[in-house]
Amino acid sequence: MDEKKTETLAELEKAQENIRNKLALLPDLPGCYLMKNAAGTIIYVGKAKVLKNRVRSYFTGSHNGKTQRLVADIRDFEYIVTGSNIEALILECNLIKMHQPKYNVLLKDDKTFPYIKITYEAHPRLEVTRRVLKDKAKYFGPYPNAYAAQQTKKLLDRMYPLRKCGVMPKEVCLYYHMGQCLAPCEKEVDPAEYERITQEIQSFLSGGHEEIKKELQRKMEEAAEELYFERAKELRDQIMNIDAIMQKQKITTSDAKDRDVLGFAVDKGWMCVQILYMRQGKMVQRHASAFPFYGEAYSDFMSFVTQYYSDNPALPQEILLPDSGKDAEGSDKAAGETENGGDVLDAHSAAASLQEWLGVKVLVPQRGQKRQMVGMAVENAKVSLDEKFRLIERDEERTLKAAANLGQYIGIEHLHRIEAFDNSNIQGANPVSAMVVFIDGKPDKKEYRKYKVRTVQGPDDYETMREVIRRRYERVLKENLEMPDLIVVDGGKGQISAAVDVLENELGLFIPVCGLVKDAKHRTAQLMVGDPPEPVDLPRDSQEFYLLQRIQDEVHRFAISFHREQRGKSMVASKLDSIPGIGEKRRKLLLKHFGSLKKIKEASIEDFRPLSIGDKLAKQIIAALRDEES
Repeated sequence: MDEKKTETLAELEKAQENIRNKLALLPDLPGCYLMKNAAGTIIYVGKAKVLKNRVRSYFTGSHNGKTQRLVADIRDFEYIVTGSNIEALILECNLIKMHQPKYNVLLKDDKTFPYIKITYEAHPRLEVTRRVLKDKAKYFGPYPNAYAAQQTKKLLDRMYPLRKCGVMPKEVCLYYHMGQCLAPCEKEVDPAEYERITQEIQSFLSGGHEEIKKELQRKMEEAAEELYFERAKELRDQIMNIDAIMQKQKITTSDAKDRDVLGFAVDKGWMCVQILYMRQGKMVQRHASAFPFYGEAYSDFMSFVTQYYSDNPALPQEILLPDSGKDAEGSDKAAGETENGGDVLDAHSAAASLQEWLGVKVLVPQRGQKRQMVGMAVENAKVSLDEKFRLIERDEERTLKAAANLGQYIGIEHLHRIEAFDNSNIQGANPVSAMVVFIDGKPDKKEYRKYKVRTVQGPDDYETMREVIRRRYERVLKENLEMPDLIVVDGGKGQISAAVDVLENELGLFIPVCGLVKDAKHRTAQLMVGDPPEPVDLPRDSQEFYLLQRIQDEVHRFAISFHREQRGKSMVASKLDSIPGIGEKRRKLLLKHFGSLKKIKEASIEDFRPLSIGDKLAKQIIAALRDEES
């Protein structure tokens, strides 16, 4: 129980530091943010006019009960930059629909943004719908303003005489007498007439609405001059509704296609590729990859793209790529120029090759909505890459400075290599120890070591520390390995004294040893150094203290994971060894053949026969394991 609590607290402190760093780097741009819990699950999606102000507000000041519960669960966040607030609104809806976040209670119903639909029927009609079906109908949207969608449908209904009824009546209705229906219930309608009307509506909803607006504007002015103010107001409202519904969207397209939109940015020898996934015409997810590149930018970008799709069998209907020019790359020099001015990879030819290879449409859009979507992917790649460098710079600066300052606190002129130890056991069972290494304040995992305790019986932490220190530094001397500048042990005076005694009196080594003492809540509380050990006055809110916390957390995590591994093996061995007729050889054979105790327990008697295990013994094995579980 305590081990779990210690790990959770350590993760919490790391998460808080990570959040503080990321908050300092938020852009002054609109977009959506995604809050995550300790498991990495998205628990809240929100939108903001200015991401920096909105996201920071969660971590400052006071909040109501709902927000307090949300903030208490946040361990990380990410964000997606958009071109406008309306894009952020639609993107927020798409992300909530996809992730169903815990704290987006009011937005977790089945409602989506509305579409205007021209039905695919012998006698078509207009509908406002929230579902896009593969029914050969024509869909336009989705739109953020449901009221405006309804009003525009009404406007189109008055302008174009398509049928209004859901079920065909037996005689003409009022709409026919008002000139708003062709009365297919009684009259033969030429399909060419429906085609003409459908094309006009399609043109209106695809951008030809400006001409309609001009006509309405003219009629409104005439009505006002003739003092028909009610009519003028109605026409004015229709114009406003058209403006509202026809807002251009980059986040959502009207063709309901599945497409991937790619953009990239380069800086300091690194490239970030951003992929925006559009599904059913809506952006639902993104993927960012950052890596060093060594050649020409666009060529390396296309190399990444081809590798990505070669391993990706789920291809979209369409792929949008950036151009090979300055705007796509985001660097000072155009990607289409080398140092000596020579030509490099052409985006259009690269797209044609990719299209031929993948068998899907690949475009390099030059204008319009698709160009805007690519620009959004490029912008997100720039933001991601900039954030990566700024986080690295902040981390390196703080870590190096913290390591140097920690050495000054302890009295070490140059603190380069730290080796830290921790022991783990439960009532003396399966005792193990672990060592981690930090170089200039950063973990060096290839130098980590695990130890099975050999000589100590029972839960004796001091003797365990003596054995492990002895084994480690006997080997360092024997193999002439690099000596540490500081040894860190998990514990206080007893553990420090045990380590110093072995080092100085048995091995003749004089390496500074410090101990990390925990408080009642199993958090790093105090640093002790010297012989006899004395506490060091180290501020709890300093980077030096945080470095010690990270070291203690890391060595504890490493020791606990090793102990669990050994304990699991021990439990498997004991369960099988307790069955009559199963010795070490058969136990290994069973585990190798089945892979786990669970699979052995679920096996049938026939499954044991290839191992030369008779039916009687097979029944005993299965029965013993199932009885133990029950």
